[in-house]
Amino acid sequence: MQQDVSERGDRLFRGEFRGNAKEYFGIWIVNVLLTIVTVGIYSAWAKVRRNRYFYGNTFVAEHSFDYHAKGKQIFIGRVIVFGLFFAVNILTSIVPPLAFVFPLIILAVLPWLISRGLRFSARVTSYRNIRFDFVGKPWGAFVAVILGGLVAFISFGILAPFASRWLYRYVFNNLRYGDRAFSLDIAVGRIYAVWILPALMAVVGAVIVGIVGVFIYVASAQGMPEDPGEEVLVALMITGIYGFLILGFIVYAVISIFYKIGVRNVVMCATLLDGRHQLYSDMGRMRYFWIVLSNLVVTILTLGLMRPWAAVREHRYKVEHAGITIQGDMGEIVASMQASGAAATAEYLDMEGFDFGF
Repeated sequence: MQQDVSERGDRLFRGEFRGNAKEYFGIWIVNVLLTIVTVGIYSAWAKVRRNRYFYGNTFVAEHSFDYHAKGKQIFIGRVIVFGLFFAVNILTSIVPPLAFVFPLIILAVLPWLISRGLRFSARVTSYRNIRFDFVGKPWGAFVAVILGGLVAFISFGILAPFASRWLYRYVFNNLRYGDRAFSLDIAVGRIYAVWILPALMAVVGAVIVGIVGVFIYVASAQGMPEDPGEEVLVALMITGIYGFLILGFIVYAVISIFYKIGVRNVVMCATLLDGRHQLYSDMGRMRYFWIVLSNLVVTILTLGLMRPWAAVREHRYKVEHAGITIQGDMGEIVASMQASGAAATAEYLDMEGFDFGF
């Protein structure tokens, strides 16, 4: 789908998803059954089948994306990560003091795993036979993901827009499509503009959780005998803690959806390809929240059998509310990239590496 958006002749090419729940159900049920039978081993190949279906049915300007990963690559990456954490657990049980050292080692290794995972995801994705690439370094991943996450956490979300800016600048400024670079330079104030609503929701949510917690405590205290005993008090305390955590998690999940979609819209609309082709996103936060909520309810009520329908529904909404504004003729632009040697080659396939699941 495309439409004129400026007098210069620029065109907005919106995404289009041509898959359907009936087709995906066949893939999904086979993936689930084989994953169960193989005690989770097949999940790596299941991911490949799923991504190939969704990528292959996602179109922009009448051309689809392609996913080139192999199940073996994903499986090996997962084995490496699992083996790392398994070795850590074994060694710390043998030499307990190492428990203070290994978190630092993992913290040092994690940025490398993240950067390699992003590189893998980009390199196994192509559009019109031109591969994506990611050139970010581990230090950038440390600042964007670990340090940014820490800043957002210790500031109780007040500095979350700065963390989001670091994260998305790291991702997009290191992303390539063929030999053309993406670029993102967004003012943190634009992110704060979409942060206000989630922040207000957080305040209201905290008040609601506090009121509910006090109400439960008072109601429980009134129904207890004069000498309830230590076991009853402990059980009541544990129940209260879990109830508080569950309510807090629900509030956090809702806030995260509204914040994530707001940031996605402003970030994508500020991202350029080759310095002139602008990405686009206009997802509605209330609409997406309704999709996620109703998908969850339907999936639970059908004991998971409607999960394919929910996945297709959510993916279609994301795709159809994203796009790219092209300056000039897209065919000529792609042809120039292919002429420069940006198209996928057999040698390039050997450089993909492994997917570490980050």
